[in-house]
Amino acid sequence: MPRVSLPKKSTDTDMTPFVDIGFLILSFFIMATKFKPAEPVPIETPNSVNADKLPEDNAVLISIDKDNKVYFSALAKKDPTRVDAIAEDVSTVRELNLTDKEKQNFRNSAMVGMPFNKLKSFLDVPVDKQKDIVQDGIPVLDSATNELVYWIAASQRVFAGQELRFLIKGDSKSHYPTFKAVIDALKRNEVFKYNLVTMPEEAPGTSEVAVYRRELEKLKK
Repeated sequence: MPRVSLPKKSTDTDMTPFVDIGFLILSFFIMATKFKPAEPVPIETPNSVNADKLPEDNAVLISIDKDNKVYFSALAKKDPTRVDAIAEDVSTVRELNLTDKEKQNFRNSAMVGMPFNKLKSFLDVPVDKQKDIVQDGIPVLDSATNELVYWIAASQRVFAGQELRFLIKGDSKSHYPTFKAVIDALKRNEVFKYNLVTMPEEAPGTSEVAVYRRELEKLKK
């Protein structure tokens, strides 16, 4: 019986299209990839003071003056009624019975630093006359009567669901116990992230501001 001969076919594959695709992919990655340029001089950057501008919205500013008095300010430029809501919250919780006029004066005040038992009489004074009154400062040193805790809690409730930044601005002559009391008030409200307001210049290592920073790092640990 005769053997049937099957036609032989070439097994060679034309690789030209694959080579073209390979070069196209390589060209794409070469053109799209950005390489970090080499630094002319290796520099190890030190810690620096953040020079960002103070926010004007969704923020709370806690100030400490040279006499260790603590003041509270709420920043809500887009919706100033939130500042009224903070006053309303504190008034309700502490049973201060603030009037609408007093809440409005609170909104227009640059900062408030009165204990709750004097807050109503202070806010009853027109804003332009408040500057003539020497404020006592918000009590913070006694943990049992740290009134800053209520201001922070009220701010959190009013700004619930939104990002709220806490800023601490301390005078270089203020003392550490007051600063620590402010941090404790934040911690009691489970606020562990805040910003320090400083001059855009590094303070000397022996200054009280530098000491504050070192103590702050210890507290964070």
